[in-house]
Amino acid sequence: MGHRQNLPKTASVAQDEGEGRLNAPSAERNLPAILTLVKRFAPRRGWALEIASGTGQHIVSLAAAIPELIWQPSDVDPSRLKSIKIWINEKKRDNVEPPILLDATETGWSKVNTQYNLIFLSNLLHLVSREEAEILITEISRALAPKGIAILYGPFKRNGELCSQGDIDFHQSIIEADPALGYKNDADILDLFAQAGLIHKETENMPANNLSFVFQKK
Repeated sequence: MGHRQNLPKTASVAQDEGEGRLNAPSAERNLPAILTLVKRFAPRRGWALEIASGTGQHIVSLAAAIPELIWQPSDVDPSRLKSIKIWINEKKRDNVEPPILLDATETGWSKVNTQYNLIFLSNLLHLVSREEAEILITEISRALAPKGIAILYGPFKRNGELCSQGDIDFHQSIIEADPALGYKNDADILDLFAQAGLIHKETENMPANNLSFVFQKK
């Protein structure tokens, strides 16, 4: 996948607050619901990977809420790694590792990383193709330790339908930029994770018409 340059501006709204520190208002808005969900399913110890950490706002809050885990941030965009480092240093989180450059839609990344007890991913699957989503999910399964948990969050179709005019407009702006991208159907996500050998634990409605999915490795 690499870092896509042709996405609509609405795909990632982050304000540069100076010296590379990025702030995404949407990350702050959805954070309370995400923290509640992740705390319910997070293991009591081990390593956690966040795929597509973006600005770094989520991972510093997750690390504070679940200090028993060692958190590994990552992103495909080198400019985001700088912002993640700034957030980590600002919040003085000693259970967060330095961010790594990671394209999670590349085959084989699970082989060069540690096995994780938790993998968290938010707001990415609508910005990758179906083929890239299949690779991503397969690699997540391979990267998880036995009994490891995978949590996804973001906008999805429900039974093939978009839920609101805002979702319709956002999906349309994405596919106009690249027809291979766009919202994925909830049932397709369940099928892909099942094919990858993960057990579906829960699907939960989240604020702003988002969904979360929780899976566990056998």
